Formats: sequence, C-alpha cells, structure tokens
Amino acid sequence: MSQFENALAAYQGFTELFQSLIISTVSADNIPNASYAPFVMDERRNVYIYVSGLSTHTQNLYAVPRASVLFIDDESQTKQIFARRRLTFDCTATLVERETELWKQIVDSFEARFGEMIQLLRDLPDFRIFQLTPIKGRFVIGFGAAYEVNPNDLSTLTHITSERKE
Repeated sequence: MSQFENALAAYQGFTELFQSLIISTVSADNIPNASYAPFVMDERRNVYIYVSGLSTHTQNLYAVPRASVLFIDDESQTKQIFARRRLTFDCTATLVERETELWKQIVDSFEARFGEMIQLLRDLPDFRIFQLTPIKGRFVIGFGAAYEVNPNDLSTLTHITSERKE
C-alpha cells in the first residue's frame, strides 16, 4: 500500500476511534469557547451532537452557527507529542428540530451508541441536537503528512505539500 493509500485508510476509520469530539465555537461577542461533546456521524460525515441548551457552546451555536471540531489521538497513545494524529472539520451548524423524523433517527443513533443515558436525555426539554456539516477539513498523521479533506467529497484527501500551502 502506498503512503497515500495508508493515509486514506487511516482517515476513513479515524472518527470511529472516538466517542466524543472537541468543539470550538464563538459567541456573538466574538468570545471563543472550547468544549467537548459526544457525537454520532452519518454516512455523509455530518456530525451530530446532543447538548444541553444551558451550555456555552450551545448558546454560541445559536448566535454564530459555525464550529470547528477536533478528533485527536490520546497523548498517552502517541509517540511524538508534536505530531499527534488529528482531524479537524470546519462546520456549519443547524439545529435539528425536536420530534422530527431526522431528530428521532439521530436520537436512536445516540441511544444505540451510548445506551440508557440517552433515554434520560431524550425527555429533558433543554437538550438539543445540532447537525454539524463539514465544509472543509484537514487530517494530519505526522510530520510532512498533512492532508486536506476534499470539501466536495468528504471521503477523499489531497496531500498538502510545501508547494501548496494555505
């Protein structure tokens, strides 16, 4: 397998290693906030978070419906702290209206993944589901091994070289 094929295979299974993600949002006053949330993902790589309406990141998503999400290898599992494998997506955020068909489908996915806790959260009126739709992304697997996620096909990557910088 080529280096690119190895990177693509690692990318395609990377999010399956995690139950939660790190989410970065910004308030209407441009105050940043970093937090985390459990998630589920659909086949199109849309990310869904089920969060309290009282949390800072939820309030920020209402005010500024954009977020950056980060999936990153645990420090204890990495050989080089400066080169941890990580995937970031810049996303648009959309509230999934409660009791719609999509909402029920996503809650069922959360329950399948996280069990009985979702039965409790399902009945709490302050919990919300947001769909985070990636508009661009980057997958880094080491030094000199950074890949841009194709925004038109989130299942593919393009190697970032020194000739092609952002």
